Amino acid sequence: QVQLVESGGGLVQAGESLRLSCAASGRTFSSYAMGWFRQAPGKEREFVAAISRSGAATDYVGQVKGRFTISRDNAKNTVFLQMNSLKSEDTAVYYCAACSFFGLNVRDRTVYGSWGQGTQDTVSS
Repeated sequence: QVQLVESGGGLVQAGESLRLSCAASGRTFSSYAMGWFRQAPGKEREFVAAISRSGAATDYVGQVKGRFTISRDNAKNTVFLQMNSLKSEDTAVYYCAACSFFGLNVRDRTVYGSWGQGTQDTVSS
């Protein structure tokens, strides 16, 4: 398994931006597809975005498409989530996660074997 640590969360106004980072330990980062999930109070953890091992393929949930961008730097063992035009409904704890394959079930949280501890993002309106 890979160890994951998120950073970059915080409190912003609606319309502003945040960039989340997720640093992975180990030398096998490039063998994992990576995903971002979020969990708002009282709600289930939901898929936000995912990226393939090479970064060539990405997937986004509809609510963030066009506003969020997932990217990765395999040389630095880091995956990013750039969040623009933030809305109050984006408020949540954001988690990064690793899975072995970027497939049709990449939105399914049960296929991810490693998770970070989460970072809180709060968007005030």
